[in-house]
Amino acid sequence: MAARPTWQGHLKLSLVTCPVALYTATTSAADVRFHLINPDTHNRIRMVPTDPDAGPVERSHLVRGYEVSKDEYVLFDDADFDKVRLDSAKTIAIDKFVDEAEIDRLYWNDPFFVVPEKGAGVEAFAVIRDAMRKQGKVALGQLVLRGKERQLALEVRGKGLLAYTLRAHDEVRDADDYFDDIPQVKADADMVEIAARIIAQKEAAFDPTAFKDRYDDALREMIKAKTKGGKGLVDVAEPEDTNVIDLMAALKNSLKGSAGGGARKPTAKKPSSKSSPRKKTA
Repeated sequence: MAARPTWQGHLKLSLVTCPVALYTATTSAADVRFHLINPDTHNRIRMVPTDPDAGPVERSHLVRGYEVSKDEYVLFDDADFDKVRLDSAKTIAIDKFVDEAEIDRLYWNDPFFVVPEKGAGVEAFAVIRDAMRKQGKVALGQLVLRGKERQLALEVRGKGLLAYTLRAHDEVRDADDYFDDIPQVKADADMVEIAARIIAQKEAAFDPTAFKDRYDDALREMIKAKTKGGKGLVDVAEPEDTNVIDLMAALKNSLKGSAGGGARKPTAKKPSSKSSPRKKTA
């Protein structure tokens, strides 16, 4: 296994314990990333920690501070954080089981693969995994991860377990604070029926491989164009707001378009006649 574990410790169910490791289940390695560059020298900018009075300082010399009042801090070094010892720093103790539907989707956060460490603990891991599969429940436990104690939801995934960190209650905003101001509008029953038929025609199985990040692709095309010294850039027209007067007609046309194999392709926008000066590239 090439990836390095994010966390290593023990998984515990009552008196059954086994050593496990957590690996991040997602990656951002394919994202387009940019660096800050000085356009005059084309040098990459380096962020240097700087003290307003003493000037540049070594990052390894720095400690963390908690502001207790304006410009007054309590300092913490690594030894101070080591003194805060919780069972959940080294052990995921499963303390309850719930139905997955009971957990609001707002609370689900980052996913991790839970893998048993090689050795005698593999059998204990299999016991916990198979018992969870038999009961069909989601396990809840706690874990100190990245300097914060999190609640975990664990479920069986193949030969291993999939763990999600759950957001704390005070991290989730109340939807009523945002939805209460939405005006009460009685939708026309006929329009709702047509919209429902459009939805039915577009019903499909979820396929994550079908999604392509078009913005990411556009950035890559721009990078390619800039590298070659060409333009390669196009303007995209924003969609107009729905005209309420023609809403019924728009729904009917959408229904016809869906039945005919999809909506009509938008008319290509003519390139602008104005030419912008080409920038000097590295």
